[in-house]
Amino acid sequence: MAEIFVLGGGTPTPTAERFGSSHVIKFGEQLLMFDCGPAATHKLVKAGLFPTQVDHLFFTHHHFDHDIDYPCFLLCRWDQSIGKENRLKVFGPALTEKITEGIIGEDGLFSHDWKARVNHPLSQKVFVNRGGTLPRPIPVVDALDVGPGPVYSGNDWQVTSANAEHVQPWLDSLAYRVDTSEGSVVFTGDTQPCQSVIDLAKGADMMLCMCWDDQEVMDENGEAGGQCGTTGAARMAQEAGVKKLVLVHVGPHLSGHVAMEKGIGDVRRIYDGQLIFSEELMRIEV
Repeated sequence: MAEIFVLGGGTPTPTAERFGSSHVIKFGEQLLMFDCGPAATHKLVKAGLFPTQVDHLFFTHHHFDHDIDYPCFLLCRWDQSIGKENRLKVFGPALTEKITEGIIGEDGLFSHDWKARVNHPLSQKVFVNRGGTLPRPIPVVDALDVGPGPVYSGNDWQVTSANAEHVQPWLDSLAYRVDTSEGSVVFTGDTQPCQSVIDLAKGADMMLCMCWDDQEVMDENGEAGGQCGTTGAARMAQEAGVKKLVLVHVGPHLSGHVAMEKGIGDVRRIYDGQLIFSEELMRIEV
């Protein structure tokens, strides 16, 4: 059975319990990571996983709460490797290639780091002691800007994307669907309720959907555009016919017990599948 690891279940607003977005789906020996928000690399390790186990990373969009830990993840995965791991493949909407090159390219913002580690005798010795063979390879990542449609296929799994309606035209946003022999999962990323995401999620075993706040609060304060709240997430899940709805990207107000309990009740009045209100480092069977 496939499993989901909630690494980041929050928003751009840091709280003691939640901050940013990042999730991993594990099926067989495969680990696919979706978004890489604040401290995602550390949370990955806290969840019992390790950066060198992740061979595929998918970005929904490039707001900082979804990608700020990308430099850390790239450098950590490369530094901890012994040169025998699979090459990391990274997919995302426009800017994914530019950001990757800007981090670890020959003249990237962190090129000073990997050049020192490649060339200094101390770093070379640590690399050899870890099991590597000199010369130490430079970091190389296959990054690709993608749009809606088929994104990538493995031996027994595939990833498909659809447009998500968030903050266009300033940033492109995607939702992803993963189909495996162990279940199907949709990651909405940040989106308002929209038909493209509903169509992508049709009949999926699970949908991880952003849920910023109580829908009534969002409608009243003008924050409903470009985002899902409680009833928005519920309606998308119900129309798509997904079996499990996991609420993620939960804001500070909705995380409070009174608002949370009301929100769960509002969702249950619309959505008749299994509902999970996520917490960070939660592990969920698909």
